[in-house]
Amino acid sequence: MHGYAAIATKASLRLRMRGKSPLGLDHFIQRQRALTLWREVLRSTAAISDVTTKNDMRQFARAEFEQHKNVTDLQHIRYLISTGKVQFDTMKGTLINSGVLNERAPR
Repeated sequence: MHGYAAIATKASLRLRMRGKSPLGLDHFIQRQRALTLWREVLRSTAAISDVTTKNDMRQFARAEFEQHKNVTDLQHIRYLISTGKVQFDTMKGTLINSGVLNERAPR
């Protein structure tokens, strides 16, 4: 039992030395939700046959994620993830209806 505490303390100390602090459970969960959204964007855009459109979509999504990467307020993070999902679903539906996206990716 003492070995686990020492490992956790060392990891925490390393983070603090780099000017960071360990994520709390709520932040960890929101981080996982953001990563899930990012992966969904990548998987769906992979099905776009037009290379220019695919790259534009990925660049737009990356810019949005990069713009908000330093947000730490949980309420704001939740808001960004939910609005990101809505934007992505709307964009995905438009691409499917216009024939640019060939198939519906599984959720």
